[in-house]
This record gives sequence, C-alpha cells and structure tokens, in this order.
Amino acid sequence: MKILYAVQGTGNGHLSRAMEIIPVLQKKCDLDILVSGIQADLKLPYPVKYKMHGWSFIFGKSGGVDVMATLKKTRALELCKDILTLPVKQYDLIINDFEPVSAWAARFKNKKCVGLSNQCAAFSPHVPRPESSDALGKFTLKNYAPMSACYGLHFEAYEDNIFTPIIRREIRELQTSNDGHYTVYLPSYDNERIIRVLGHFKNIQWEVFSKHDKTAFHVGNVSIRPIDSKSFIKSLASCAGTICGAGFGATSEALFLKKKLLVIPMKTQYEQHINAATLSKMGVPVIKSLKEKYADVIENWLESKKIVEVNYPDITEYIIDKILQEQLSS
Repeated sequence: MKILYAVQGTGNGHLSRAMEIIPVLQKKCDLDILVSGIQADLKLPYPVKYKMHGWSFIFGKSGGVDVMATLKKTRALELCKDILTLPVKQYDLIINDFEPVSAWAARFKNKKCVGLSNQCAAFSPHVPRPESSDALGKFTLKNYAPMSACYGLHFEAYEDNIFTPIIRREIRELQTSNDGHYTVYLPSYDNERIIRVLGHFKNIQWEVFSKHDKTAFHVGNVSIRPIDSKSFIKSLASCAGTICGAGFGATSEALFLKKKLLVIPMKTQYEQHINAATLSKMGVPVIKSLKEKYADVIENWLESKKIVEVNYPDITEYIIDKILQEQLSS
C-alpha cells in the first residue's frame, strides 16, 4: 500500500501535526511526503520526497495577510506545472493537510484525496460560526485544497468525523510551570505595534516571538525574540498565559498545557474566525485586533485566573486507522 501524505507549509501548525502523523503512517504503509509553502519555521525530521513552493499566504504587519506580498511570492506557472506533473496516479491514497498542489492534482486526475485538517471541520453545521460573514474567505477556504472526503480536527469533537487536536509528543511530555511571564505569537503584526500596546502593561514581562526580526532585543518590559521552536516551547511551558492568533496549532497546544489564552484572529482568514467563535464559546477571550482600545479586555484577562479545561487524548493512530479502513475499502 503506497500513500502520499501532503502537508501545508504555511504556518507551523500543519507541520507540528505531521510530526505525529508521519510515524504512524510509516508503520502501516509505504509512505511518501510532500510539503508545499514558504512561511513555516519548523522542519520535518523525515525525508520529504516532494518539496514545492506551493501557494502561501504571506503574513502582513497590521493583523492580516499582505495581499501584495502574497501575489509577488506566488509563482503561478510553477504552481500549475507542479499540479499537472505530480504523479498522483501511483498512490493508493492521498492524505492531505490543506495542501493545494496534491489536492488539485488529484482533482484533475480523478484520484481520491482525503483531507485531515482543522480546515476540514470548518463547514460542519455543528461547528460555531463567526457573526460576520466573509464570502471571499469562505470561497477560498472551500476551494484552496478540494477534497474527495474530509476528516476534521477541532477544539471539540462535534461529530463522528471531527476529532480533538493532534498534539505533538514534544508538547505532551512537557513539564509545565508558571514563571510569571506571558508568551506572545502574533506573526501578522509588526513589533512596533506589539511593543506599543503591550508596553502599556508595565508590570508584565512579555516574551514576544517575531517573524520580523532575526535578532533579540528588549524595549522596557517587552522582549522581542526571533522564532525558534525550542525557545518558544520553553517559553510556552513556563508562561502564565499566551496571546496568539486564532490558528489551530498554537491555540490547541496552549489549551492542552492548561495555559490562560487570549486570541486575536487574523483579518481575512475565515478559518481563524471560525476557530475564534469556538474558542469564545469555550470561554477564551477574543479581541478583533491589537489596539489600545482593547486594553481593558487585556487587563481583565491578565487579572483573571480562569483556565479553560480540555481533554485531548492521544488518538492519532485511531484516526489514521479509521481513515485507512474507510477509504481503502470503498
């Protein structure tokens, strides 16, 4: 049995999840790995057969995607060539984590491509929805990586084919503590705004992990650090709480570690607004943007001791077995 596992390389959540899924798949099949995208800070410790530029959304500096930078970084001809030449016919099954090249290659060549991602849960009628509608965001989310079948991951298991988050072993085995600092990961904001807003809270030590600087520096009580996986995990494990976007990976890990959480969903990222709607229902504070007008919400969150309790057991092998059984027998 030969399987292609295709992973989105924009952001770190997909690759973090892949670190748990890949060894399970390797036990059960002849596995090839595809990664496309250019915005991740993690590297897989496994051989990647296909490494592609793909189609990445570039983080901006004011809370959303930088549309012009995204267009400049998009290699349309290369993307089309990769889609048309990827040899998907040689695989018994493609398992796809929101990766567009293999998804469209499978669509054009009438090959089964099964989604396993947070995005697959987005259109379940049981998943909470944001109040504001976003027609373009919905269209993009639905058509970016089309699937023939979907298995979703979300903060709660809303139906039979939606599962609680896959948490990497490195996080599961952490010893946690509360050293008093707060960990911040807001890649779509520039450091100047982060320093200006968070610097307002003089008695708080902020550890900010930034995509916009390659060297560490301090401004008052705000420490800016370049993104490094080990340093980030260490900071997260020992923090009093974390402020981050509403991406699925970082928020799931913070909840699992029983850390106080506040989220700011990225503008124009419909999936993050779906995540934020669910997190809000669970009791996690959500603010629309990083601005001084939300200082009272941040202040109340800092003073609160409320931790959202979750139960995220290790069910990775169960999920993979279910996919293989259902998709290879049909």
